Amino acid sequence: MTNAKRLHRVIREKIVPTTPFNFDATFHKPAHFSSGDNFWEPGIRWQTFRWAKQDLGVIFKSIGTVKQPKIAIRIYSQEKLTADFVNNFVKEIVYRYHLDLDLTPFYKEFSEDKVLGPVIRKMNGMRPGHQDSLYEYLIIGIVLQNCTVRRSIQMMQVLFEKCGTLLEFAGQKLWCFWEPGRLKTVTEEELRALKVGYRAKFIKKIDEQFANGLIDEFELRKKDLQTQRSELLKLYGIGPATVWYLLFDVFHHWDFFDHVSPWEQKIYSKVFFDKDPENPVPVEKLLKHFEKFGKYKQLAVHYIWEDLWWKRKNENIPWLEKLIRV
Repeated sequence: MTNAKRLHRVIREKIVPTTPFNFDATFHKPAHFSSGDNFWEPGIRWQTFRWAKQDLGVIFKSIGTVKQPKIAIRIYSQEKLTADFVNNFVKEIVYRYHLDLDLTPFYKEFSEDKVLGPVIRKMNGMRPGHQDSLYEYLIIGIVLQNCTVRRSIQMMQVLFEKCGTLLEFAGQKLWCFWEPGRLKTVTEEELRALKVGYRAKFIKKIDEQFANGLIDEFELRKKDLQTQRSELLKLYGIGPATVWYLLFDVFHHWDFFDHVSPWEQKIYSKVFFDKDPENPVPVEKLLKHFEKFGKYKQLAVHYIWEDLWWKRKNENIPWLEKLIRV
C-alpha cells in the first residue's frame, strides 16, 4: 500500500449548530456512494479535506443533543496552521454542512403534511450537507456517469491512488483529494489506463478549467441561481442532470427542481405513488407533484429520500434492492 502522510499536529475547535440538529443524518448520507476519503460510525465522522493547499484530516464528534447541539472538531495537519486559516476553514465547514440553517419555517409549513410530517419528526434536525468542494463534486459526478455504483467506487479508488494522497491521523488511513491542476502532468491515456473510459477526457478538461481559473466557486456562490446555472453548464462534460445536483448540494437552492433521472424516477414512483418501479410515473407528473412543497421542494424530497435510505440500513426493502447494483 502507498505510504501514508502522517498528520501529527492537531487543533481543537467547537461548533454550535442551529437548533434542532441531527448529527448522524447530516454527516452520514446512506444514499451517497462510499469513497475512501471518509469513515462514519454513530456520533463521529472522519473526513479528509484539501483546503487552501493543505491536506487535512478532520474528526467531527457529536457532544450535544438534537435540542442542544454541539460538535467537537479536531483538525489534523502536518504543518502548523494559523488562526486565520482555522477560522476560515471552520466557516467553510459551517457552509458545506449547512450548520447554520434555520429549519423552523420549513418545519412549520410541513409538519402536518401526511407524507412529509412523519419524516420531519423522524429526521428532525437533518441538514442537506456535502463535504466536497465544487471541483471535487464535479469529479465525483463524472465518475458516477452511466455506470453501476460498484464501478463508480472502483474508479474513484484508482483516481485516489493515482492522484490523491493517503493521510494517516487518529488511527485512520483515508485518501485525500488532489489540488485542481494536479492532472496537468497526467495524460488522457494514463487516465484511460485506469479504466475510467470516456470520462478521462472530461476529468482532464475539468481539471484544466479550474487550474486556469475559468471558474471560481466562492465568487459563484454570490451570484443568483440563473447565473450559477449558466456558468456551470459551460463546464466541459457537465449537463443539466449534474447541474441540478450542484445547485442543491453545493449552492444550497431548495426550490430548483427540473430534473429526475430514470433511476430516481423509479424510486419516486414507488415512494410517492406506490407504483411499480418498472412502470414508473411520468417525470412531468412527478415534478408537478413536488410543486406542492413550493420553495422547499428540493429540501422536502431530500428528507423523504434520506429517510428511505436510512430505512434500508436497518431493514430489507426488496423493491429497492432490485434497483441497486452495488
